[in-house]
Amino acid sequence: MKLLTYLLAVSAIITAAQPSRLNAQETARPNILFIFCDDLTYQALSCYGDNRQLLETPNIDRIAREGMKFNRCLVTNSICGPSRATIMTGKYSHRNGFYNNTNSRFDGDQVTFPKMLQKSGYATAMIGKWHLGSDPTGFDYWNILPGQGLYYNPPMITKDGRVKQEGYVTDVVTDLSLDWLKNRDKSKPFLLMSQHKSPHREWAPALRHLGWNKGRIFPEPETLFDDFSGRSLAVSDHDMGLDRTFTDLDAKLVPSPNMTEAQLKEWNAYYEPLNAEFRKANPQGRDLVRWRYQRYMHDYLACVKAVDENVGRILDYLDAEKLSENTLLMFTSDQGFYLGEHGWFDKRWIFEESLRSPLLARWPRKINAGATNNNIVSLIDFAETFLDVAGVQPDSEMQGRSLLPLCQGETPADWRKSLYYHYYEYPVPHRVRPHVGVITDRYKLVHYYKPDVDDWELLDREKDPLEVKNFYTDPAYADTVKELHAELDRLKVEVKETADPPRSAYGNKPFDNEPQDEQPKGQKQSKKSK
Repeated sequence: MKLLTYLLAVSAIITAAQPSRLNAQETARPNILFIFCDDLTYQALSCYGDNRQLLETPNIDRIAREGMKFNRCLVTNSICGPSRATIMTGKYSHRNGFYNNTNSRFDGDQVTFPKMLQKSGYATAMIGKWHLGSDPTGFDYWNILPGQGLYYNPPMITKDGRVKQEGYVTDVVTDLSLDWLKNRDKSKPFLLMSQHKSPHREWAPALRHLGWNKGRIFPEPETLFDDFSGRSLAVSDHDMGLDRTFTDLDAKLVPSPNMTEAQLKEWNAYYEPLNAEFRKANPQGRDLVRWRYQRYMHDYLACVKAVDENVGRILDYLDAEKLSENTLLMFTSDQGFYLGEHGWFDKRWIFEESLRSPLLARWPRKINAGATNNNIVSLIDFAETFLDVAGVQPDSEMQGRSLLPLCQGETPADWRKSLYYHYYEYPVPHRVRPHVGVITDRYKLVHYYKPDVDDWELLDREKDPLEVKNFYTDPAYADTVKELHAELDRLKVEVKETADPPRSAYGNKPFDNEPQDEQPKGQKQSKKSK
C-alpha cells in the first residue's frame, strides 16, 4: 500500500510538471530578430569595404564580426514592396502577386512565414515600415508607418488606429521595438521584424547628424559620368540620374516635411547658409552633378549613421537581457542602392549595386564568429530559413532554400549556381524598362523587352567589374551566351514564369504615356544640368 501511494504521488508530480516542462522546451526555441532597412546599400557599410570608405558603421560591423557576412545576397526584383512580399512568402513576385510599388496590394490571406511561426507558438511583432498596402497578418502586435512614412514625427498605424509619434523615425522604430521586447509574452520565443524607413529617399538626416562629416569631400565613384556608350537605349534613357532627377526636396533646398517649429529652426540653421552658397555659385553641368553627389552623400550616409546607432541600442538590450546567445539576428535591406555609380541613385536594375543587398547573420549557438559566405543567396530564402531555425516545415509553395546549412559552414552539393531576376515597373516613377535575366557568379544575361526596346546584354563581372560594357555580340562569348540563354529558359520553368506577365504587373500608366517623375505634391523639380 505504501508503495502504491508512493507511485501515485510520483505520477502526480510528473503530471503537474508537464506544462512547465513544455514551456521550458518552448522558450528554448531560438528567438528571431529581423532588422530591415529600406534602400540600404552594402557600399555604405564599413564591414563591406567599399574603396571610398564612406562611413564607419561600428554597430552593424559588430554583427558581421560576431556572425556571418554574406557577400552575394541578391534580390529577385529590385524594388521595395516586391522584395518585402518575397520575404514574407518565400515566393517570386509572379507567384505572390506583388509586382511593383505602383498598383500592387499584398494579399494577406496567403501563407506567410510569420503566420506559420505564430501558429507554432511564437510571439510575433511587426514594427516600422510595412509598405505592402494591406494590413499586416500573422502578427500578435503591429505598429506600422503608412505608405513610405515620414522622417520627422511620423504618424503610425496600429490595430486600434493612427497615432502620431514624436521624434526621428529611426529612433521611433527602435523605441517601439524595444518596448515590445520588454513587454512581450516571455513564455514564448519571439519573432520581431523591426523595419526602418531609412535610408529611403529623401534621405533626411537626424538633427544630431547635420554636418556630421565636418565638410569632408567624398570620393566620387569611377562611373559617376558614365556615358553608356555601346549600351541599350534602356540603360541610357531613364529618369533616375543625379543629372536629371534630383528634386529640391532631395537636395534639401526645401526642408523635410512635418517638422516642429524648433526642429525646423535647427534644420534651417544648418542648410540655409549652404544653400545660399549654392545659389550664388549657380553650378552647371558636371559641377552641378558633383554638388548634388556631395549633398546626397552627406544626407544618405547620415541616415545610415542613425540606423547604426539604433542597431547598437538593440544589441545592448539583447546582451543586457542575456538573449544574444539564443537569438538569430538578421540584418539586411530590401535591395541595394546606387551611391552615384553610373550617375544614379535609386535601385531597380540588375546591375550589382541595386541587385546586391547587405546581409549579416548572428546566432552564437550556430554561426561561427567572423564567418563569410560567397554563395548566391537571396531574399527569397529568408522565409524558409526562419522556419528551419524554428523547426517548422516550410510551405510547399515556397521557392527559396534555408540558409541554415550555409550559416553552419556547410554548402549543400546542389546549392544554386544561378538566380532568376525580373523587374516590371514602368514607366513611372523612373522610366526603367522592364527586364528579365539570369545571374551567375560571373555573368549576367539581361533582356530589356518593353515597350520600345528588345535588347540583350551580357555583363562580365570578372573582366568588367564596373559593368559598363556589353559583351553580348562579342564572338568570344558565343558559347557563354548560348549557355546562359538555356539557363534562363530553365529557370523560367523552375520558378513557374513561362507565360507573359499580366499588363497590371507593370503599373497603372499606359506605356505610350509621357512618363512623369513621382514626387510629393507641391514639390518643385530642381534645375537640370546642361
